[in-house]
Order: sequence, then structure tokens, then C-alpha cells
Amino acid sequence: MQRSKMKKVTIRMAAALIFLSSNVMAQNLNQLTVNQTVEYGLKNAYQVKNALLAILIQKENNRDITSAAFPDIKATGSFNDYLDIPTSLLPGEIFGGAPGTFIPVKFGTKYSANGGLSLNQLLFDGQVFVGLQARKTSIDLRQKSAELTRENIKANILKIYYQLVVSKTQVNLLDANISRLLKLDHDTREIYKNGFAEKVDVDKLTVQIANLQTEKFKVQNNIANGYSGLKVLIGMPVKDSLILTDTLNEAQIKENILESTTYKYIDRKDYQLLDLTSKLNQYNIKRYKLSQIPTLSLNANYSKQAQRSEFDFFMKKDWFTTSFIGLNLTIPIFRGFSTKAKIAQSKLEWQQTQNQLEGLKINIDNDVEVAKNNFTTATTTMDFQKKNMALAELVYEQTRKKYEIGTGSSTEINTAQVDLQTAQTNYISALYDAIIARVDLLKATGKL
Repeated sequence: MQRSKMKKVTIRMAAALIFLSSNVMAQNLNQLTVNQTVEYGLKNAYQVKNALLAILIQKENNRDITSAAFPDIKATGSFNDYLDIPTSLLPGEIFGGAPGTFIPVKFGTKYSANGGLSLNQLLFDGQVFVGLQARKTSIDLRQKSAELTRENIKANILKIYYQLVVSKTQVNLLDANISRLLKLDHDTREIYKNGFAEKVDVDKLTVQIANLQTEKFKVQNNIANGYSGLKVLIGMPVKDSLILTDTLNEAQIKENILESTTYKYIDRKDYQLLDLTSKLNQYNIKRYKLSQIPTLSLNANYSKQAQRSEFDFFMKKDWFTTSFIGLNLTIPIFRGFSTKAKIAQSKLEWQQTQNQLEGLKINIDNDVEVAKNNFTTATTTMDFQKKNMALAELVYEQTRKKYEIGTGSSTEINTAQVDLQTAQTNYISALYDAIIARVDLLKATGKL
């Protein structure tokens, strides 16, 4: 009986191991640097995919515009079987009848067939001409929109990636604090056993350790959620494993940042996008203006027709040919002021775009100025908080030594511990702010 139970347990354990191993094998392991993560996101993020599809859609739209300049060729064919041949009325006078009378007469044959080719070639149309000119600008607009999407995705990836990297430092600091308190708890219990400490001192440390362990659990949960969010952002399956291999320090945050303080408006993707929109508005004005001039087209037709009393179209009998070639000239004279209104509207839209460009210049100047100030403040705060954290750690160690030799109180050691935790929290927060400030500055100057 005992052996049977052990056998069942062994089988269950084996099954569980097989299940776990199959799950592990089903997941992909991705160890990515920050550049690899950005590359992965720019390739797989659905926003980028849709932006690239928009370029392809515009290319197909351009094909449609181009088709207006090519000949339109059609083949037609028809066959009629007159169950009742059409009847016409002829005046009775033709056949000697009284005036005002009509004689019904049937004309035609029971069967008729017709087949032919027609061609229509546009020779000149101002609107089509402008549409052909605007094709490249339309593609450039879609491509620039895709670049702007990629830039926004990249900025978000960098922020989340480095925030998760900094979270490792936060966990390490919490582990170090827990280790310190565990050692202090051990020492305090020994002092308590010897009658030199109170039970409340031991209880306070127990509470502090529990609070730190709870905080660590929350941080780890936030990190896990952050990893899931990063996977969603870059288009990676959430079930896949992701390991971030890059590290971060204060020097990296400040690296080459002075080179990014100079900028040009045209470096910004949103400015480039709006500038292309302005060019398309100009094409729109030109299109409506050219719609006022005549259009010219060529048309041609060639057809064969046969009429039979019997269904013998495939026999060698006569088919009658009709063919012609011609020019069509359309001269617009009056459209109820519609064209004039469209020209005025397109000019106003172009002026709106010019105003938006001027407004964007002011916003870019403001973005750069704010980003510079935020970066300077963030890095200064980061350096200050790092020194403050080191000082708080030194104070804690000195207070702990005094406490262990009996010259310090539990209140002093508790205060030192709280100050150290506060300094560490402020440092992590300052590190987060510095990362975001760096990315924002690079984006504001168009250097991201």
C-alpha cells in the first residue's frame, strides 16, 4: 500500500515536471539590450505596422491617380433575340390611305448581334496633371507620419526600459535594508535577552522588517506589470520571457547631452509632417485653379454588327462595320461659383497650415526650454540625492554601532533607518525623473 502511494506520487511529480517543461519550451526567451528592444518594437508594434500599411495604401491610391493618364479601353458585346419584333407606325397616305391614318409595320430581324472595342484617352486635364505632381509628396507625408509614430514608440520604449532597469536598483536597496534590519533584529534580541533592551524595541524591528518585505513585494509586482506593459508596447507575446540586459548609471544619463541642446525646427518629425501638409495644400489650390481651363480627350470606336432571321451568326455571312475617331473638348463656363469657393477654401486651409507651422515653432522652442530646465534640475537632484543617500547610510551605520555598544537609543536607530529609506526613495525617484528628462530633451530637439 505504501509502495502504491509512492508510485502515484512519483507519477504525479513526473507529469507535473513534463507539464512545466512543456510550458517553458512553449515560451520564447528574449534577452535584449535597449537598442534590440527598440528594434524589436519598431518591427512588431501594431502602431508601426499600421503606419507602414498606410504608406502602401497611399502607393495604391497613387496608382489609381496615375491610371487617369492611361487609355481606357473597353470591349463590348451584345446579342438580342426579339420575341416580338418592334412595330412602327407609318402614315396611311404612303400606301394610298386616308390622311390621319397609320399602318403598323414591323422592321428588323429576329436576331441581332454586336461586338466592338472603344478607347478613351485623356489628353489634357489640369486636375489630373496636379494629382500626378502631388504623388511623391503624398508618399512623403505617409512616410513622415510613420517616422513620427516610430519616434513616439521609441521614446516610450526607452522610458519603460530604463525605468525597469532602475527598478532592479530599488529592489537591491530594499534587500540591503532588509538585511540590515535582520542583523539589527538579531542583535537587539540578544541585547533584550541580557536585559539591556525592551520588548517593544524587538517588536518595532519586526514591524519594520514586515513593512520592508511588503514594500518589496509591491515593487516586484509593479516590475512584473512593467514588463507586461513593455511587451505589449513592442508587440511581444505576453507569455514570452523578457530579460533586459543593459544597465544604467548617472554617467550614461548625462552622456552626450550637451550636443543635443542645439536644434533646428526641421529636425522635428512633427514639423516635417506639417511642412509636407502645407505643400499638399498648395497642390490643392493649384488643382482647383486648373479645373477652370478646358479638358481634352480622344475617343475611338470600332464595332461589327449583324442581323439575322435565323440564328446563323457563325456562318460566313455579312457583318457590318462601324468605326470612328474623335476629340472631345470640354470648356467650363459657369458652375455656380463652386470653383471659386473651393479655391478660396483651399487658400484658407493653406493659411491655417502656415499658422500652425508658426505656432509649432513657438511650441518647439518652449519644449526645448522646458526639457533643458527639467534635465538640469533632474540631474542636479539625482547627484544631490545620491550623496544624501550615501550620507544617510553612513549615519545609520554610526548610529547602529552606538546602539550595539549601548551608547545609543532605539529611537535614534529607528530615526536613522527611516531617514535612510527616505533618502533611498528620493534617489530612485530622482533617477526615474532624470531618465525621462533625458528622453524628453532628445525628443524635443529632434535627436532621439
